[in-house]
Amino acid sequence: MTDQVMLDNYILALKATVEVYVHGTLESSNESVRQTLKDCLNDTMTHQANTYDIMASYGWYTVNNIKSKEIEKTLTNLEQN
Repeated sequence: MTDQVMLDNYILALKATVEVYVHGTLESSNESVRQTLKDCLNDTMTHQANTYDIMASYGWYTVNNIKSKEIEKTLTNLEQN
């Protein structure tokens, strides 16, 4: 298994973990639990950002800029539906 594959899997796991912490934070009725989940969420988001930075530095995670015309076209389609 390559470093790229391991980091791909790790970043996917981090994204899934963020979703769990967000839902747990939103649904928590106990302030202590809510704060703990928020802290875990922030830590996980920091790990995700750091992992993204590493991957981007190797060219393993690229973000394509979308042209304004494509954004406008999508918005127009959404408005019509």
